[in-house]
Amino acid sequence: MTSINHIAIIMDGNGRWGLKKKGNRNYGHKKGLITVKKILKNCIKKNIKYLTLFTFSTENWKRPNNEINYLFYLLNNFLRKNLIQIHKENIRLKFIGNKKKIKKTLSKLINESEKLTNLNDRIQLNIAFNYGSKDEILNTAKKLKIKKLNFTEKNFTKNLFTKNIPDPEILIRTGDTIRLSNFMLWQLAYTEIFFEKKLWPDFNDNDFNKIINKYYKIKRNFGNINE
Repeated sequence: MTSINHIAIIMDGNGRWGLKKKGNRNYGHKKGLITVKKILKNCIKKNIKYLTLFTFSTENWKRPNNEINYLFYLLNNFLRKNLIQIHKENIRLKFIGNKKKIKKTLSKLINESEKLTNLNDRIQLNIAFNYGSKDEILNTAKKLKIKKLNFTEKNFTKNLFTKNIPDPEILIRTGDTIRLSNFMLWQLAYTEIFFEKKLWPDFNDNDFNKIINKYYKIKRNFGNINE
């Protein structure tokens, strides 16, 4: 049985869930945090070392300002309230994405969170914030050019936002949408992808465990032929 090192999740459906329940998209984003905590605990129990959550994409800037501001507020509030406990639980925080458009106060808090938890090794929680895979790839190409490095797969991988992070074995997308939405296009080349009909706030440990069990039944050849 192949162990699972890294699970990535596109947490889709928060806004739609909030509209259904309260007529408010932000209500769904708030409730989605509860699911984040449940799945994080489940990953720790299963000794999964990396969990990546797609929280805000480079395309999400097209959303209404009140929703964007609320998403930034949620992240700010989550870090301020939970950072000490996260550190005590030996969880490492890593933010992947473009930090240029993020306000200085939040950017400072993100940097402090990464610095405080840098040596923790129980699990690494990667928060993809203001992340877009095309932006990441272009950014990496520019880095290689500036550093005058050859355009090889090895050099490219070492200069991505996800450098030193293994590629995911599993990608889960909730919300009954079948697409990748500019998420980890380079890293998902041989990832097993599971599309879940449930909206993110309704996704639970049982759903998560079923996907894990399905994964273990898959024969992964990586282009080879195994008898």
